[in-house]
Amino acid sequence: MSETEPKKRGFFSRLFGREDETAQPAPAVEPVNEQLAESVEEPKPEAAEAATSPVAETEAPVVEVPEPAPDAVLPPVPVDGALPVAESEPELEAIAAPLPEPVVASASLAAPAPQPKRSWWRRLTEGLSRTSSALTTGITDLFTKRKLDAGTLEDLEDILIQADLGLATSARIAKAVGDGRYDKQIEPSEVKAILAREVETILTPVALPLAIDATKKPFVLLMVGVNGSGKTTTIGKLAAKFRAEGKSVMLAAGDTFRAAAIEQLRVWGERTGAKVVFGQQGADAAGLAFEALEKAKAEGTDVLLVDTAGRLQNKQGLMDELAKVVRVIRKQDPSAPHAALLVLDATVGQNAISQVEAFRETAGVTGLVMTKLDGTARGGILVALAAQFGLPVHFIGVGESVDDLEPFSARDFARAVAGLGEAA
Repeated sequence: MSETEPKKRGFFSRLFGREDETAQPAPAVEPVNEQLAESVEEPKPEAAEAATSPVAETEAPVVEVPEPAPDAVLPPVPVDGALPVAESEPELEAIAAPLPEPVVASASLAAPAPQPKRSWWRRLTEGLSRTSSALTTGITDLFTKRKLDAGTLEDLEDILIQADLGLATSARIAKAVGDGRYDKQIEPSEVKAILAREVETILTPVALPLAIDATKKPFVLLMVGVNGSGKTTTIGKLAAKFRAEGKSVMLAAGDTFRAAAIEQLRVWGERTGAKVVFGQQGADAAGLAFEALEKAKAEGTDVLLVDTAGRLQNKQGLMDELAKVVRVIRKQDPSAPHAALLVLDATVGQNAISQVEAFRETAGVTGLVMTKLDGTARGGILVALAAQFGLPVHFIGVGESVDDLEPFSARDFARAVAGLGEAA
């Protein structure tokens, strides 16, 4: 195409009577010489004004295109100047027709099967896995392809001490392993069996259930322990167990230092159907315990669980307050509290020994509850406590749910710690 030949107008230019908006303007032609430039006639002023006035811009022919209806189907956009091809009516109806409804299978999806309830043995072994793993791994590494000698027994004692079984218990177990086996190879499985046997022997005398004397109405159960031991939660779990046995239960929110403890006990009361006696934060704990015992007597309640504020065993002022609670309760019933349970956190390890000593002297502790065994590799502390104090161990906890607090079994605990299977 020559430079002087006019460019062919596109489809939209022909359709609407104007140039294609995408067309580029033609470049200006510069005059060849001065004579030619002078021969170009200047535009008249009137013409220039007409060309630049707003009226000139609006005088161009305008073709109004009607807006399509909202439900109208627009024709396809033409390509390369081709005219749109009209679609047949059936094709247009197919495009405008609504989409079919999704087909739903008539067979309903099967609901997921309910998960079977975990047995206590499984919860116990899972909870004690950190303690048993530390022990069994050390024993396996120590006794694999190695003859037994004095050095081996010393290493075994170290493993047992690190699990907080205590010096006396560790020495006892090491001696039992070494009897008649010097200079002989012993399998790790045999060492684990000896460990389980010795631990069970130590724990059997203290594995006693908590007996509720039905002739005591109410049977007053005082709960004590240091801060964060899980005391209030343990009270709620015990209340649930007693209620499941058909006993009437009352809770006394004696931890008046913490508003959260009062509210927590009220929630447990709602869950278990137990009545809760509570006061304002900062109220006298001894006075609240006295009031709760009066109400429990008047209503013939079977069990009264008295919560107390967590306190460190080395804070004499706080321990004196606990002693006051005990004295006030005994003003109404000289035999009360009928049981005083010390809630121990297994993660504190050897510190539990000093807790038992202090609370037994102040509150007359009659039994132990060990919690949080699932959060530590130092579960052997329970064995050390049993060997040193001989206090009954009524319950152990290996989790947060109600089912994770169960009566203590010496054989189950010993076999779980040693990494052995459930006893037949």
